[in-house]
Amino acid sequence: MKFINAPWRWEFISKTKPEGCIFCQAQKSDDEQGLILFRGEKFFVILNKYPYTSGHLMIAPYAHLGSLDQMAADESVELWSLLTRSLAVLKKKLHPDGFNIGLNIGQAAGAGIRDHFHFHLVPRWQGDANFISIIGDARVLSYDVAATYRTIRDGFNCHE
Repeated sequence: MKFINAPWRWEFISKTKPEGCIFCQAQKSDDEQGLILFRGEKFFVILNKYPYTSGHLMIAPYAHLGSLDQMAADESVELWSLLTRSLAVLKKKLHPDGFNIGLNIGQAAGAGIRDHFHFHLVPRWQGDANFISIIGDARVLSYDVAATYRTIRDGFNCHE
């Protein structure tokens, strides 16, 4: 039997989870420390510290809301705008072959953070879901999180 290390997961698995909401805590931090790529009026874009693939980011409201139906209708315009902007930045900076975009609401749906909804944008490349992810329960990331943050943040800072 062969073993494949995924050391970036060990930090997440082994350490004590912080009290409180990671999204509420992150928005109070320095952008680079909190991995915040962009701050909008009602929503922010944050890089996933323990990504499924390089560039895995999330879009969350500043308000601590558990579900989409708790936000005001006019807030959906900013949310949708950040989704499309994030796709454009990831396409330009990382050149993925596709994307998974997801939202898990409630524990039964797989939400790890149940009380603060957030969209996941996961860049995908042909062959990235090979046996390593499926059988080996490991991921191969081509960038480390800090390098990915710097690469993607640059895309949000430019005005095209």
